[in-house]
Amino acid sequence: MKEANNHDIVNEQVISKDETNAVLEFVIPASSDFFDGHFPEYKLLPAVAQFEVITRFSRKYFSSQRYVPNIKRIKFSAPIRPDTKIHLELSKNVAKGTISFTMSDAAVEGKTYSSGSFAYIDE
Repeated sequence: MKEANNHDIVNEQVISKDETNAVLEFVIPASSDFFDGHFPEYKLLPAVAQFEVITRFSRKYFSSQRYVPNIKRIKFSAPIRPDTKIHLELSKNVAKGTISFTMSDAAVEGKTYSSGSFAYIDE
């Protein structure tokens, strides 16, 4: 029986972290329900799930709320398949009140999945 809200992320590794920057690598396994119902024959991580992952890590590493009052810009460049090792760079700009991100492939240099920035609210 599948667990409700099984938004699994595995093998999380912090590459670097300070007060305003975090670089992580992780895998979203095929068993994660993020992939359920989105192109069943060719599973992809939906854009909304990508943003959920980004805000989850923003909260974890920068203590920002999950509520995002304003998305400044966002671009989805390539599909993410299950079990892909993802490289995520987060940068918090305190003066502007934004968090910028780049989600890319940890194994393929130059392959970006998504990027952008959004306003945040501290917890």
